[in-house]
Amino acid sequence: MLKMLCGLMTAAALAAASPVMASEPWPSKSVKLIVPYPPGGSSDNVGRLAASWLTAALGQTVVIENRGGAGAIIGTEAASRAPADGYTLLLAPTAVMAITPQLRSVPYSVGDFAPIAIVASSYNIVAARKDLPANNIAELAALGKAQQGKLTLGSAGIATATHIAGELVHLALGIQVLHIPFKGSSESLNALVGGQIDLIYDPVALPQVRAGTVKVLAAGGKARHPELPGVPTLKEQGVNVEVGSWFGLFAPKGTPKEIIDRVAAGLARGAQSPGVEGQLARMSLYPDYRGPDAFARQIREDIESYRKLIERTGLKAN
Repeated sequence: MLKMLCGLMTAAALAAASPVMASEPWPSKSVKLIVPYPPGGSSDNVGRLAASWLTAALGQTVVIENRGGAGAIIGTEAASRAPADGYTLLLAPTAVMAITPQLRSVPYSVGDFAPIAIVASSYNIVAARKDLPANNIAELAALGKAQQGKLTLGSAGIATATHIAGELVHLALGIQVLHIPFKGSSESLNALVGGQIDLIYDPVALPQVRAGTVKVLAAGGKARHPELPGVPTLKEQGVNVEVGSWFGLFAPKGTPKEIIDRVAAGLARGAQSPGVEGQLARMSLYPDYRGPDAFARQIREDIESYRKLIERTGLKAN
């Protein structure tokens, strides 16, 4: 009887201890950060910067996994189906959550994710192949009207911000431009440099603008690009359209709040570190940290504003 009682007590003690023993401190292994675009674009640039900040903050390696394709749908769906344990995160721009689901049928929703923080936002650039016979927006409008449907717009994919930005500007100018989607920004930029397409609306163009392999027609944000101070904005050239984007981190819905808060805190520290503003400016980006609550509000506001814009313009994802 005594032996049986001791056995029962031991079993009970093990059972009571098992939840504690099974609960490892997070993170106890590397964390995967999915970027739903190929390497070389703005999302990839922001993702790698965020990964370096989090690696330092969390004491575990944060590994980038580029899963490009279908206008970011493939990688975003993969992140939405990942376990909500903090070991899979997603880096996504505005379009993935606020625009694409309103223009296409997608296998995810914004409700599948918990917003963590905005890391940075972009200064957009309207870039053209270097031999395009237009050097500003007025000349682009004139060229487009003379060659309706013949100019080509490259983008990082259907219904991405780099696609929608061009469509909105072209609607405002009254020109028709053929859209050619790529798997990511780096591919569309390569095509622009090679002269296979005429235009892109993408911050990733900055190094090639500097190198003289493409030309810049306008800056796309509220203010002039700090690296291109002599280039007028779209608004300064008579087009009342802003074409920037935020880039934020998400976790699968149900990820514990304490994990969300730790990741957000790590990103906040990184965003405040010395030299970040200059580092981001060289990528046509600027620090724009906003934590979980502010980020969630921004997403709701963007969904509503793009809904109204799509209804007003009749914008289509094609």
